[in-house]
This record gives sequence, structure tokens and C-alpha cells, in this order.
Amino acid sequence: MKIYCMSDIHGCLAEFEVALSLVMKYLEEPETMLVLMGDYIHGGSENYGVLDKIMKLQNQYGSDKVLALMGNHEEFVLRGDSTINHMIKSFDEEHFIDDGAEDKYIQWMENLPRYYTEGHTIFVYAGIDEEAGDLWEWETEEEIFVGKYPAEIGKIEGLDMKVVAGHVGTAEISGDSKFHDIYYDGESHYYIDGTVLDSGVIPVLMVDTDTDKYYRVTETGNWLILPYDEEN
Repeated sequence: MKIYCMSDIHGCLAEFEVALSLVMKYLEEPETMLVLMGDYIHGGSENYGVLDKIMKLQNQYGSDKVLALMGNHEEFVLRGDSTINHMIKSFDEEHFIDDGAEDKYIQWMENLPRYYTEGHTIFVYAGIDEEAGDLWEWETEEEIFVGKYPAEIGKIEGLDMKVVAGHVGTAEISGDSKFHDIYYDGESHYYIDGTVLDSGVIPVLMVDTDTDKYYRVTETGNWLILPYDEEN
């Protein structure tokens, strides 16, 4: 299985379209998936446009071929802390009587899974309880899946799997304010949040679960990802 994934779109439809252009041709092939990791809204101006695009792709290919996970910003909406278009509710929005127009988006968000596993890879928006080792699936609290902070790096003891996550920008993880690419710690973690609102780019990662190899997807091809310290 070849799994293409991206994260933290944050209402940036044009940038999302560019990232999708790198993977759409592969979705026509068997044994391929697109996994969208979460945080589809808040930041850019095309929140509904991004959601409509994802839902259209799922209708076209099926939600088992185009899988969308829950991010913390989707959870904000479900908790009533924000609306789809705004991180902080205005007075008018708090007293607005919904005519049902948003129902389909809310229902869609309610059904987003918090993680997905394939082969030796865990796909999750923010992270897992790493102290739980191979019991992570049972012992990770729901808020950890979507809100874990800070990002952990290094070997996960007692777990022979890699974690692919977004949520924390790779500029922060790497300590380099100009780095917005995929970050691999050389052990158990790949982080793919390129902070699109700063960089204008949504990185695309491809996981070949048959070979347990991880590639950066670009216009010039797919390139094996080396640990950050070796690449920079």
C-alpha cells in the first residue's frame, strides 16, 4: 500500500489544490490511499471550500480511499468553541439560529476518526501516549490524539511502529524558523505540518507500507526522506 498524506490545510484552498496535484494521478492506481491528517479550517479564507473539496474527493473515490482524520480545530467546532469560519465566536454567531446549512459539515466532522494504522505506521493528527508502548491504542486519551503538545522525538520504547503526525510546525520542531518541510527524527517520528500560513506550502509525504519507506512527494518525483540532521 502506498499512502499519500498531508496535514494542517487551515482553509488554504489554493495551496491544498497544489498539494493534491502531486498525488491525484496516483489515486487512480490500486493499493493507494490519501490520508488527510486534520485541521482543515481556520487561518485561510476558504474553510468551506476546503471541506467541500475533501467531501467531493470522498464521494468520488470513497472514504476508504480518501480518509480524513480529526484535528483539534474540527474538535473546537464540535465542542461549540468556534465556528467553521471563525476561531472565536462573535456575539452574533453565538445567537445565530442555524438554518441547517452547516449540518452536513458538522455531521461529517462528528464521524472523523482520530487515527489510522497501516502496516507499521500510525497516522494521527497530534500524537499518541508513547509511554503506553504497544498498548497506545487503548491507553491514549482522546484529547492526546488531536491536541498533544509539545511534539516528541526519538525512539518510542516498546513500540515497533512509526508515527506520522501534524499539529506542530516543523519549523518549531527543528528549531529552524525557515524550515517548513517534512521532519524525520531518525527514529520513530515523521512530522508534516509545514505551517502553510507562513510558508504557502503543504508538504506531501508518501508511505510505502510494504517496504516501510517514507518519501517526500515533489514535482520532480518521490524522494526518500533522511533524518533532519543528515539533510540539513
